[in-house]
Amino acid sequence: MWEEILTIGFLTAFLTATVRMAIPLIYAGLGEVFLERVGILNIGLEGVMLNGAFFSFVGAVYFGGTPAGLIGGVLGGVLVSAIHGVLTIKLKKDQSVSGIALNMFILGVTSFFYKVMSEGQEYQQISTLQTIKLPLLSQIPLIGNAFFNQDILTYIVYLLIIVTIIFYKKTAVGLACTAIGENPKAADSAGMMVERYQWIGILVNGILGGIGGATLVLVQLGKFTENMISGRGYIAIAAVILGRYTPLGMFGSALLFGGANALQIRLQALGIAVPTQALAMLPYVITLLALLGAAGKNSGPEHLGKAYIRESR
Repeated sequence: MWEEILTIGFLTAFLTATVRMAIPLIYAGLGEVFLERVGILNIGLEGVMLNGAFFSFVGAVYFGGTPAGLIGGVLGGVLVSAIHGVLTIKLKKDQSVSGIALNMFILGVTSFFYKVMSEGQEYQQISTLQTIKLPLLSQIPLIGNAFFNQDILTYIVYLLIIVTIIFYKKTAVGLACTAIGENPKAADSAGMMVERYQWIGILVNGILGGIGGATLVLVQLGKFTENMISGRGYIAIAAVILGRYTPLGMFGSALLFGGANALQIRLQALGIAVPTQALAMLPYVITLLALLGAAGKNSGPEHLGKAYIRESR
């Protein structure tokens, strides 16, 4: 067994699958970083991704291919995130309760409409995005094929990570977002429009979370299935926490969780004499262990998860 695992072929295939599995988590996690930096927690990220996946499938099936599917995914994600924004920013409701309720609601809604959409029809499959091999970079041993023989959405998220790092370190708006998450009252006193920044965070969260769900349909599977996110929204939030609420840290954590998922698939393919249920648990076990390892090291925004009421003292 170890002879097969330690081969270049296995490791290359494993790393390629790791990146592929991590991309939905990176998109969703990056959107969550934006939102949590302005003090809002969206446990409903699972619902954002699921709605994005469903509407990307609807767009691709009814409006002609991948571009329409991607637009549908964005709109689907923004819709759910906007509902969360109304409940938490405008109505000042509990952010955790809002997120959990949205997850349950979107699971039921997408399942219902998918059944209505597919009733009396044969199995629906759409074309997925093709990979684009980058010259020279894709030839780097071991990591070249994994990182530089991917689809266009993967390359875009690489750029987004770099842009986001610069945004938070070098721009006044990025610093303002960080200040709002830490102390919105002080930020408000300094002239920052707290709720406006929070709504921008909601928008970014919906766009990127929706794309994260859409990648499962448009890049990986070419179809929609009920509850296809299967906990990825929660894992993306875990990646944000483990990554200490930074874009680069979240990126590394998402690769860790993507690697856990890829590993269980590769081990099943090798026919390892372990029950498949135990291997399927592996990504979630690693997620829990990683979070336990980060216990007591909270570096989240001080006002995260708390409604900002301007009139309160």
